[in-house]
Amino acid sequence: MALPCVRLGAVRFRTAALLRCLCQSSSHHAATATEEIELPRRKTWDKTAVLQALAYTVNHDPTSASYTFQDDPYLIPSMSTDYKLYSMAKESGKNAAKYIVNMYPDLFQKDLAEPHIPCLMPESIQPQIESVSEAALSERINLRRVKESVDLFDQLLQGGTTPSLEITNKLLDLVCFYGDREPSTDEQQQQLEDNESENSKKKNVPQKGLPAKMTWRPNNNAERIFNLMPERNAHSYRTLIRGMVKHGAYAQAFGMYTDLLNNRFTGDVSTFNALILAAPETKPEVKDKCALIVDLLNHMVQQKVTPNLLTFNAVLKSLRRIGPAVKGMAMQTLMEMKALHIDPSLGTYCHLLGVHYRPGDSLAQSQLLASILGQTQGRSFTAEDPDDALFFGEAMRVCLEAKDLDLAYELHKLMNTGDNWRLLGKPSQEFAYYGRLFHIVCMMENTNVVLKWYRDLVPSRYYPTSKGFQNLLQVLEMENRLELIPELWKDIKRIGHSNKDYLLEEVLNLMASAKQPAELQAAFADTATSIKSVYDSSENSKHQMKASAAASGNIAILLTRAGRLEEAWKILKSFQAKHLVPRSNVITELLDGAKAAGSRAVAVDLVHLAVSFSLPDTAQIAQRVLDDFTLTEEQRISLQDLTQSSGTSSSSSSSSDSDHD
Repeated sequence: MALPCVRLGAVRFRTAALLRCLCQSSSHHAATATEEIELPRRKTWDKTAVLQALAYTVNHDPTSASYTFQDDPYLIPSMSTDYKLYSMAKESGKNAAKYIVNMYPDLFQKDLAEPHIPCLMPESIQPQIESVSEAALSERINLRRVKESVDLFDQLLQGGTTPSLEITNKLLDLVCFYGDREPSTDEQQQQLEDNESENSKKKNVPQKGLPAKMTWRPNNNAERIFNLMPERNAHSYRTLIRGMVKHGAYAQAFGMYTDLLNNRFTGDVSTFNALILAAPETKPEVKDKCALIVDLLNHMVQQKVTPNLLTFNAVLKSLRRIGPAVKGMAMQTLMEMKALHIDPSLGTYCHLLGVHYRPGDSLAQSQLLASILGQTQGRSFTAEDPDDALFFGEAMRVCLEAKDLDLAYELHKLMNTGDNWRLLGKPSQEFAYYGRLFHIVCMMENTNVVLKWYRDLVPSRYYPTSKGFQNLLQVLEMENRLELIPELWKDIKRIGHSNKDYLLEEVLNLMASAKQPAELQAAFADTATSIKSVYDSSENSKHQMKASAAASGNIAILLTRAGRLEEAWKILKSFQAKHLVPRSNVITELLDGAKAAGSRAVAVDLVHLAVSFSLPDTAQIAQRVLDDFTLTEEQRISLQDLTQSSGTSSSSSSSSDSDHD
C-alpha cells in the first residue's frame, strides 16, 4: 500500500521543481527583456471532427457494398449494370425531394428537429415580389430563372427604368454562365460533354479538340444585354469573355478581349484562364498556338495580374490538346510554378501525363509518372481543380500500358493516403481505376495474389466487367487452379455477365479441357447444368443466346464425366433439331461413359447418330463399339454393315479427291 504514496510524492516533487524552474526562468526573462509570454489560443475543432476521428477507426469491409448504398440495404446493387443505375436513381431521388421541399414549403411547416437545423428547412424558390422592379429582377437572378430575368429586364427598359450597373452585371453573369438557356438544359448539355469526354478516354485518345461544341448563338440575350448597357465596366467585358469561351465562341472571345483593352480595362485571372483554354482553337499551326499562349501570359505580367494554380493548369491543358511536340514548354511551365511557389495539384500532373502521351510508346509517360509518385508519395491532396479527379484513372492507364506492376502499387498507395480516395472522381472514373488495377494484377501476379485482390475489391469497390472475368479465367488456366471455376461462375452469374456468350464458352472450355477427380467433376457438371439453364431461359427472352456446337458438346462431356449419361445423351440428341454437328471427341467421351455404365444401347445409338451426321470417323466409332461392347447378333450385323458402308464411302471420296488432284 506504500507504493502509490511513493509515486504521488515523486510526482509532487517533480511538479514543485518544475514550478521553481518556471519562476526562475520568468524572473530572468523579466529582468533581461520586456517580452510578454503569449499563451496559445484555444484550439477550435470542426463540427464533424469527432465523426472524422471515428471514421478513421473503421477498416474497409471487402464483403460489404459501396458506402453510398448503406442507407438503403434493399437497393444494394448486385450487378455491374445496376451500380450506375442505382447511383443515378439515388441522386435523382435527392433532387426530386429537394425540388418538392423547396417548391411547396407550405407543406413542411412543422419543425420537429431539436435543436433547430436551418439547412434542413425548405428554401423558398418561388418569386415573392410580383411588381416590375429592380428588386424583383434581383430576386429572379438569385433564383437562377434565366428567361424570367431577361423578360423582366426588358420590361424595365420599356418602362423607362434602367437597372443599375451592379444588377445588370449580375444578370449578365447568369445569362453567360447558362448560355442563354435554362439551368436544366445546361446540365443536360454538360452531361453530354462528360459522356463524350469519357468515350474519348476509353479509346486512349488524348483530349485534343474536346472543348464544348458551339452553343453560343449569334446575337443572343447576353450580347443584346451587353449592347444595351448604357455604361460598362471591366466586369461586364470579363463576364462576356468567359461566357463565350465556356460555350465555344473562341474567336468572338478574343475579339471581346480586344474591345476590353481598347476601352482601357484590364482582365482578371479568370478571364486569362479562359482565354488560355481557348487559345489552341483559334490558330491552325502549333507554333502560332504556343505563341498565343505566351502572349497571354505576357499580358498578365503587363496588367499585373497574378497567376494562380488554375492558370498554369489551363496552360498545361491547352498544351495537352496541342500534342507531344510541346513537352519542353510543359516542363518549363512546371518550373515556373515552382519558382512562384505554387504547388501542383493532381490535375497538373494529369495534364503533364497527357502532354507526354504518344500512341504505342508508354515509356515516357511511365518515367514521368515514376518521378511524380516519387515527389507526391505520402502527401494528402485536396480538390483544387475539377480536373484533379482525372489523375488516378489516367495514371493507372499509364501503368497498365507500360505493364509496370510496381508503379501501379505505388500509385495505389498514394490513392490510399489520407483522403486522396475522394479524388477518384465519378463512379465511372472509379470503376476505370479499379478495372485497370485488377487487369494489371491479373497479367503480372500469381493466382493467390490475384484472388486476394479479387476478394478485397469485389463487390465493395469494383464490379468486374466481362473482360475482367476473362482475365481471371486465364490466370486460373495458366496455374491450373480450375477447382475455383464453380465459385467463380456463381459470381459471374450474380454480377450479371451470364449473358455473354464468349464468357460462357470460356468457362465450359476450361472445365472440359481435362478430366478431374470425381468430386470436382461433379461440381463441374452442376456448373454446366447451370450454364445450360441460362441458354434455355434465354430462348424465350428478348436477347436470345443460342448455344454453339462447341458449348453444347462441352456440356455433354462434363455431364458424362460426372456419370450423368442420360442427361448428356438428351443434349446430344437435340443437335439434329438445332442443326448442330457434334465434334468427334464428344462422341468418344460419351462412348467412354457408356462403357463405364455398361450401356450398349447408348453406344449403338451413338453410332447411328454419327452416321446421321456423316462424321468422317464413323467407321472407327462403329468398330470400337463392336470391340468393347457385348452386342446382340442383330446389332452386330447392323454395325458391320455401317462400318463397311462408311469405309466404302470414305475410300471413294479419297479416290475422287486424288482424281481431282
